[in-house]
Amino acid sequence: MSKNRLEAFSDGVLAIVITIMVLELKVVHDSSFVALKSIVPTFLSYVLSFIYLGIYWNNHHHMLQTCSKISGSILWANLHLLFWLSLVPFTTAWMGENNFAAAPTTIYGVALLMAAIAYFILQQVIIASQGENSMLKMAIGNDLKGKISPVLYIIAILFSFWFQWISIGLYVLVAIIWLVPDKRIERVMQSV
Repeated sequence: MSKNRLEAFSDGVLAIVITIMVLELKVVHDSSFVALKSIVPTFLSYVLSFIYLGIYWNNHHHMLQTCSKISGSILWANLHLLFWLSLVPFTTAWMGENNFAAAPTTIYGVALLMAAIAYFILQQVIIASQGENSMLKMAIGNDLKGKISPVLYIIAILFSFWFQWISIGLYVLVAIIWLVPDKRIERVMQSV
């Protein structure tokens, strides 16, 4: 299979996920700015999740640029990632509509953690498929961001039972860490 089909399918799934997420933003039936206050938590959770999905889309695109071939194991690992990302609209809506309560904030973190684990698995499957001298292996190096993110998610999940705002802060921190453009793959591809 060509990587174009995998990229197109993944792009389509992420587009649908974002569409579902935006449909959860309910129209306020009042024309005052004060009325918008009721949807602030939902809107903020949407913004955070949109940023996360954008980060995944961007990094997924770069990672697939290192592939010379797509194996069955890459297809399944990619589906595993897309499964966890497809839960983001539900967890986003639940968390926002319940003002960042403990259970929704916890489940949101679990979805982010599982997506991070699935991304790591996909990354490792690509490296195994492409060989130890693969561009992806050279590009990721020690992958500090990839290692610290799951740790921060676990800490956030633990805090979510008692201090949801610390959890939200940690989710935002991980997004900020990944928002900084990661040029590792681009550098390796230009040097080859």
